Amino acid sequence: MKTITLSHGSGGKLMHDLVKDLFLKNLNNPFLAKLGDAAVIKFKGRKLAYTTDSFVVKPLFFPGGDIGKLAICGTVNDLAVSGAMPKYLSCGMIVEDGFSYDDLEKITQSLKAACKYAGVHIVTGDFKVVEKGSVDGIFINTSGMGEVFENADMAISRIRPGDKIVISGTIGDHASAMLLAREELKFKARISSDCSPLNNLVSSIICKDIKFMRDPTRGGLATTLNEISLTSGYNIAIEEANIPIKKSVRTLCEILGFDPLYMANEGKLIAIVSQDAAANVLLKMRRHALGKDARIIGEVKKEKDKKVYLKTQSGGSRILDMMTGEQLPRIC
Repeated sequence: MKTITLSHGSGGKLMHDLVKDLFLKNLNNPFLAKLGDAAVIKFKGRKLAYTTDSFVVKPLFFPGGDIGKLAICGTVNDLAVSGAMPKYLSCGMIVEDGFSYDDLEKITQSLKAACKYAGVHIVTGDFKVVEKGSVDGIFINTSGMGEVFENADMAISRIRPGDKIVISGTIGDHASAMLLAREELKFKARISSDCSPLNNLVSSIICKDIKFMRDPTRGGLATTLNEISLTSGYNIAIEEANIPIKKSVRTLCEILGFDPLYMANEGKLIAIVSQDAAANVLLKMRRHALGKDARIIGEVKKEKDKKVYLKTQSGGSRILDMMTGEQLPRIC
């Protein structure tokens, strides 16, 4: 008998197969078929973006944030990388019997602070309490709606050979912070989650030369680039030497045997930009606090093997496959 495992929720190959073989098979329509971070819907001459996400993070509180901040940032970012300015959110909570009132208040205050920072409003919600042990403390679902920028044209079909791959900053910060917090590991360097709303960064760089954007959450940079390669049909090559990684994150990964290319992020974006405009987009990105460590890390190739290649610092090359299982559970 087939069963669902934690790996099916990892954002890797098992999850992609599940979405294709089960959900798309039964629920497919023109909006869902695009498998975007948000659905873009035309309404009375305007383009609206709509998305939803659920958060089951463990631990609930971690360096740099908590489940409340994460819930707002995750939904805001899905709208932002779809080329939209987030406006309105819903928030549903499922809390288990016996959950701390003080913790719920802290989470609610984090929701408030994150909304204020991102410039969005929670306009509707839901609250349920279930028997003790039915959920791991609290689960949160947020949905969001925003208006697509007039000069935004996000479509993976627009990607062409020669387009540049831009990353907005260091990778692996969120997953590393979660790992240290969950396992209570003693590590000399302090690592904080990069959990941040990206909508203001996106509004500062948005232009038609940006072909496509995505935030590399579950499965990290490598899995997200594989998704783009598989859908666009083109190979992608990235330079190991150009990928920004904090020394503390790199050290932690080396000690524990993790690959930072597959580590989750909650405040970074990948932009596919036309070759001629890449330098200008990078310059604008670096002017924003959340893009100060941005780099051009690679480009789209003309070959159509649907592969992602890493050019190593030693001069070699290796294929970066999509993650199959899961490096680190419960990161969002």
